[in-house]
Amino acid sequence: MVRGRISRLSVRDVRFPTSLGGHGADAMVSADAMVSADAMVSADAMVSADAMVSADAMVSADAMVSADAMVSADAMVSADAMVSADAMVSADAMVSADAMVSADAMHTDPDYSAAYVVIETDAEDGIKGCGITFTLGKGTEVVVCAVNALAHHVLNKDLKDIVGDFRGFYRQLTSDGQLRWIGPEKGVVHLATAAVLNAVWDLWAKQEGKPVWKLLVDMDPRTLVSCIDFRYITDVLTEEDALEKQMLAQGYPAYTTSCAWLGYSDDTLKQLCAQALKDGWTRFKVKVGADLQDDMRRCQIIRDMIGPEKTLMMDANQRWDVPEAVEWMSKLAKFKPLWIEEPTSPDDILGHATISKALVPLGIGIATGEQCHNRVIFKQLLQAKALQFLQIDSCRLGSVNENLSVLLMAKKFEIPVCPHAGGVGLCELVQHLIIFDYISVSASLENRVCEYVDHLHEHFKYPVMIQRASYMPPKDPGYSTEMKEESVKKHQYPDGEVWKKLLPAQEN
Repeated sequence: MVRGRISRLSVRDVRFPTSLGGHGADAMVSADAMVSADAMVSADAMVSADAMVSADAMVSADAMVSADAMVSADAMVSADAMVSADAMVSADAMVSADAMVSADAMHTDPDYSAAYVVIETDAEDGIKGCGITFTLGKGTEVVVCAVNALAHHVLNKDLKDIVGDFRGFYRQLTSDGQLRWIGPEKGVVHLATAAVLNAVWDLWAKQEGKPVWKLLVDMDPRTLVSCIDFRYITDVLTEEDALEKQMLAQGYPAYTTSCAWLGYSDDTLKQLCAQALKDGWTRFKVKVGADLQDDMRRCQIIRDMIGPEKTLMMDANQRWDVPEAVEWMSKLAKFKPLWIEEPTSPDDILGHATISKALVPLGIGIATGEQCHNRVIFKQLLQAKALQFLQIDSCRLGSVNENLSVLLMAKKFEIPVCPHAGGVGLCELVQHLIIFDYISVSASLENRVCEYVDHLHEHFKYPVMIQRASYMPPKDPGYSTEMKEESVKKHQYPDGEVWKKLLPAQEN
């Protein structure tokens, strides 16, 4: 039974120093930025040190964000708060290439991060809703500010009213008359929207005592489609019923990206592939795009390790121009990749269509979507026949609501959904979407697989479960978004134990 009025919203800046080779077990950053219905949020509640939003940047439940709530020049990250070239890791903290985590051809020094939202109600059960959106370090504080700017749309509202008109609530968040100008439905403000909505879905599912995938599966079709904003996509999708089936006991097939990040030595590639094969993995993805000869060597190593029958995918992370993508992949075609992921700018729909037309005859599909702004971009990619594998992201689109519309469009165009995951908590969230997709939308596992990256799960209260290279349906109520509070407190930025050690090394 849905219950309670939302009385409090907090958002924290959580960062893992993966660019320094820290795998993340002791590297969470948290900066409290709390907003409640009863109290204003001050500069002390925002990201601390020299990168704080000023005291004028207050948000209340009763008022819109005024001109005084804008971030002033003084509230921007100062020179002292920036990490200059000289302030990078010192000789005492140097990390070898093998210790780097999750680098690709475009994002060479990511600090895997998240804006972590917690919402509370006045209900006596004390249940909290937790939501995240994924970032790469710097800029997370900007998402935190955007969450606070959206807070007045959430506070003092009954959860029953929100889920009773979820489409209306979604549109209220995405159509704020002022915040829409810095979107609309894309960029920082949409990442913030995703974090807030993910927390709402987590709260709803916990109160119902169900994991999110089960909450969705159990909905009658009318309730399900009432969660979706069909604006801008009615030319390809209107409200329609969904097909309900049973999820396989074996789980949902996954592939691993953990073996072949850029920067790994050949020996490391071989070691990780050997271990993955031992663990039962049959689908592997390799990062490409920085150097052709290096890609040729690394792909040959991996193909030799996994053999001709197992599946290989490639990911360029937007590195190439259109002609370059065609030329590069024509040379990598001999390694028989199932797809090339993000070959060029995620905004270039016609460019993807051109690449697709050139590579499909070589047996190579196009996969993209992890950085698609919204359902409209997905609609156009589908209309242009620009992709063969559609990759939703649980934290870039407007939460479950917008992802539902994309799943339904993919079904109509008969394009398999193979979600992006990894990052911070993306595996935990997206498992709910893929399981729902199988049970209630696609009813097929043909050419469907979900990414899995084996790191940072230890910071979540309900981590993802992988068995026999497949996602097993979660059983705990909620959206699997809740992080361990003791870990959040231990690693508060910049005063947490981990960052007290790391920041002096950077500054020196």
